[in-house]
Amino acid sequence: MATTKDYKNFILEQLSSLENITCKSMMGEYLLYYNKTLYGGIYDNGLLVTIVNSNKKYNMQESIPYESAKTMYFVDDVNNQEILKKIVINTYKDLSTKK
Repeated sequence: MATTKDYKNFILEQLSSLENITCKSMMGEYLLYYNKTLYGGIYDNGLLVTIVNSNKKYNMQESIPYESAKTMYFVDDVNNQEILKKIVINTYKDLSTKK
């Protein structure tokens, strides 16, 4: 099942307190970038982020977005903008230090 545009728009609205969030369409799903760094995506109307050390503290469930993909974390509390912001920033920081 592909992600609906309404759900994509909802997630982008929830992330609107962060500047430099971009979203790219990919085969019915969406890749999410923060400051040009890929940190997650919207798959089957669900928000997933890359697993990094700093976001393990949020106790998110692991999920596989599509066959043969790496395991990611499923963000279940997408209504909490403050937590979402922290998850994105922490994920970005870990990913940007790996570059």
